Amino acid sequence: MAVKTVDEYIENHADRKDSLMLLRKVLASTELEEAIKWGGPVYTVKGKNVVGLGAFKSFVAIWFFQGALLRDENKVLVNAQEGKTKALRQWRFGTSREVEESIASIRAYVQEAIENQKGGREIKPDRNKELVIPEELLQVFGERPNVKDAFQQLSLSRQRDYAEYIESAKKTETKIARLEKIIPMIEQGIGLNDKYK
Repeated sequence: MAVKTVDEYIENHADRKDSLMLLRKVLASTELEEAIKWGGPVYTVKGKNVVGLGAFKSFVAIWFFQGALLRDENKVLVNAQEGKTKALRQWRFGTSREVEESIASIRAYVQEAIENQKGGREIKPDRNKELVIPEELLQVFGERPNVKDAFQQLSLSRQRDYAEYIESAKKTETKIARLEKIIPMIEQGIGLNDKYK
């Protein structure tokens, strides 16, 4: 079940609650607006995503949607998906103490990200990237021409989202499970990420 509020998100990650609360407090002290997108807290300026907040198994993180543009004087930002993401950068914290010790720096990074967004500085996604359809999806097209026809009716960006979704799965079982999930969506002309837009 999808979370509807940031409070609910934090309660669902009780083992990381202290760190999440500290980070949320810093973000709430700015002009950023709080929302839930993609199942987690996202902070925006004039509807534009600036910072996200997330809890993982061994750390919490804030990520900057245009983090590659930040000066990163403390050299703390990482690209969580090297080779896939151009702009997104993540700052990870293993303990709430690490968050506490970094609050002044976090504020500075967040403020720089806000100013960049307000100034219109952003790295645009590569719209000219070649569409590579995974073998598993091609196989479905051969078996079910109606799915192929529906896929071809989608915009290039939606086609790319589906292709990358299948290709990014490491295990065959995961690829098959993802295919089963997306085939009805393709047939209905729905994009993979439409509900988040």
